[in-house]
Amino acid sequence: MEAARPSGEGADPLREMLSRPEYRKALLFCGLIGIPVSLVAFFFLTALHELEHLVWQQWPKDLGWSRAPWWWPFPWLAVAGVGVGSVLRWLPGRGGHVPAGGLHPGGVAVRALPGVVLAALAGLPFGAVLGPEAPLIALGGGLALVFRGLARAPATEQGDRLLGAAGSAAAIAVIFGNPLVAAVLLMEVAGVGGPQLLVVMLPALLCAGIGSVVFTGFGHWTGLKTGSLGIGLPAPPLLDAGDVVWSILAGLVIGAVMQRITAGGVWVAVRAAARPLPFAVGCALATAVCAALYTAATGHSPADVVLSGQSALGRLGAHPHAWSAGALVAVLAFKGIAYTLCLGSLRGGPIFPAVFLGAAAGVLVAPLPGFGLVPAMAAGMAAAVVAALRLPISGTVLVVLLLGHSGAIPVIVLAGVTAFMTAELLPPPRRPAPES
Repeated sequence: MEAARPSGEGADPLREMLSRPEYRKALLFCGLIGIPVSLVAFFFLTALHELEHLVWQQWPKDLGWSRAPWWWPFPWLAVAGVGVGSVLRWLPGRGGHVPAGGLHPGGVAVRALPGVVLAALAGLPFGAVLGPEAPLIALGGGLALVFRGLARAPATEQGDRLLGAAGSAAAIAVIFGNPLVAAVLLMEVAGVGGPQLLVVMLPALLCAGIGSVVFTGFGHWTGLKTGSLGIGLPAPPLLDAGDVVWSILAGLVIGAVMQRITAGGVWVAVRAAARPLPFAVGCALATAVCAALYTAATGHSPADVVLSGQSALGRLGAHPHAWSAGALVAVLAFKGIAYTLCLGSLRGGPIFPAVFLGAAAGVLVAPLPGFGLVPAMAAGMAAAVVAALRLPISGTVLVVLLLGHSGAIPVIVLAGVTAFMTAELLPPPRRPAPES
């Protein structure tokens, strides 16, 4: 083995980078711009939430309904289609990145920021089956460049990438409520380390998940103890063999289904590129049809099908037994179709609808022999998010954060890796080029 290099001999790239005054200035500047970017992101999210609450909850009650009637999505999604389509047709930047193309690192050009904000405000609160994370990434990165310009800091390609990533992380941390998720997500989206890093990390993640299963199993079966890091919090119920087997099968099926959904979104996006306004209106109205058919079939609110699914996910997690098997099948079918249409025609992020679809699939298969509700929902969410985004590390971290404990990590990892491999090995869709 090579002897340790004496201090002062050779170059330490990390130490050399950290010792550069220009890097430390950039680090300080990133910390400072995180304050205004986070404030703008907070009020942007607040505006989206208040508009959504007003349209889908407050106004139906003010008009005398306990929930939105079946026809309620039609006028609002018509507004969304016309509004987003107009942005795509006439404003610079075409409203930001196409959601069917996945998440993209950094922000958009400064001149495209008004279009990104208007497309999100016109579509997301009025029923687009998308989330706010992609507009937040674009908004945060773009605002960082705006503040760089106001501060008259020197512009370089490397510096712009650094500022864009920092601004995006500050904005995305607002919605996830966790800086770790934002950092991991942007590292994986940006492809830091290239494909080789994922080639190494994927088997490591899988092996770690299997190791957790083995440790959990042997500790449960033998009663023997091993030293482990812990702070004494109550542990969730132990996993069993059924949880492990069903989570792998769920990852296989959900991964294949989500791959077809994203492929369908790409198909819509490619055809919508030439005529964005009519396609946006047509797909928005088709989404309203899906919501109306779901309400007619189940008696549930059409808001379950439209919107990102963030609010519905909370209701599903709190009262899973309030949804019959038929209602779960219906919401999976109709929201899946609506999600496909919106991925290719409107603007927003792909994460939250995928999380809801995975959770609903988990609740549906939870009654299988030996499969618990929490492991089933965890496996479903992990499989759906990873297959939709093709980001196995970020998907795992996000689902663990949503669950609030680490007890289901083994099934999250197994389902996520299985879904990722399934989605990657199926014939790939032709992805639209990112807009700028």
